[in-house]
Amino acid sequence: MTGTTLDDYTDRYARRVRGMTASEIRALFAVASRPEVVSLAGGAPYIAALPLDAVGEMLGRLAAEHGTTSLQYGIGQGTLELRERICEVMALSGIDAACGASPEDVVVTVGGQQALDLVARLFLDPGDVVLAEGPTYVGALGVFQAAQAQVVHVPMDDDGLIPEALEIAIAEQARAGRRVKFLYTIPTYQNPAGVTLSEERRDRVLDICERAGLLVIEDDPYGQLGFESEAPAPLRARRRDGVFYLSTFSKTFAPGLRVGWILAPHAVRDKLVIASEAQILCPSAYAQAAVSTYLSSMPWREQLKVYREVYRERRDAMLTAMADLMPAGTSWTVPGGGLFVWATLPEGLDSKAMMPRAIAARVAYVPGTGFYADGTGNGHMRLNFSFPPPERIREGIRRLASVMEQDIAMRRVFGAVGAPDARRGRAGSDTPGPDLA
Repeated sequence: MTGTTLDDYTDRYARRVRGMTASEIRALFAVASRPEVVSLAGGAPYIAALPLDAVGEMLGRLAAEHGTTSLQYGIGQGTLELRERICEVMALSGIDAACGASPEDVVVTVGGQQALDLVARLFLDPGDVVLAEGPTYVGALGVFQAAQAQVVHVPMDDDGLIPEALEIAIAEQARAGRRVKFLYTIPTYQNPAGVTLSEERRDRVLDICERAGLLVIEDDPYGQLGFESEAPAPLRARRRDGVFYLSTFSKTFAPGLRVGWILAPHAVRDKLVIASEAQILCPSAYAQAAVSTYLSSMPWREQLKVYREVYRERRDAMLTAMADLMPAGTSWTVPGGGLFVWATLPEGLDSKAMMPRAIAARVAYVPGTGFYADGTGNGHMRLNFSFPPPERIREGIRRLASVMEQDIAMRRVFGAVGAPDARRGRAGSDTPGPDLA
């Protein structure tokens, strides 16, 4: 078979594949992983903070002593032992038996990403609308895109999702005759913005969604990684009906094991299991046993404290370096936890256009465009502080600031002819880009 494109199978793909595009973050990994590059791009936890010798011994014993079960097939919902341990973990955040949390309603998934995909498979038809914070998690955008749904972004500020903007978005979609299925939100230490939905706004957002008949998909990978104080109680701790709680052990233990979960309304649990079995048959029994053993035999609560201290030190190093080195006109969020800072560039700079020059200067970040369904956000960038040590973070910010200064100087000399305005969604667009700072 011959064709006119580089892909001779183009005319054979299913319609849902045609809009698929590569993740902005995944595309950076090849260059960002080079040792000479200071990568502020990824979202990798600092696994070296784990007691790796003890974890290694634990994994070795697991295979040697329990290999006949841990290396065997399992059940689609996940082992009861792990689901019970998950309920213990959720109880730390206030999601306990008093608000209806039960091992019977937990479905174990292959990381948080499969949890998102299962929810999309169950609830999204082509053309449905998903409301999501702007900006939002790039992996969620990929899932919703694959489901052929339309993502409509709701603005945030330093206190998280703006309830009035949520009401406006719901009303606009209703007037346009579009069907909104759910609100997807990361209310605590949001990825990529780093902001947290305030205590006062949490109940308001839940009330708005309840009145509109919208489900709430609460994604909470970072909630136990707060630096200064305890995070507000999750949405699921406040309301059980219509709220799906998704989380993962990728940020608090080991992303390589790929273990996450969904706490779902009881009526939906069986459908989630059926959908998961159709995808993967069953989650890895070995990975589940590894997480269960870690939670039952090792001081994981103390390990959370270690992570918090490590990440707080690195966040402080990033914020100090930005205050010292970033050019005038740059602003940024101040996260109370999690892994990310969201930066707003000086007027006229374009984070996506600037990326090749940053890589040449041996520093990497993620352009803001990756976190919007419509490709806006080029006046912003996401910076990760969890993986590099403090001295590397400062060096990365120094390199990045130098690139930005060079771009500012070039604009002064040559102007911005033909370049998109960093405060606009796209070149020629009249829609202003959002600004969290």
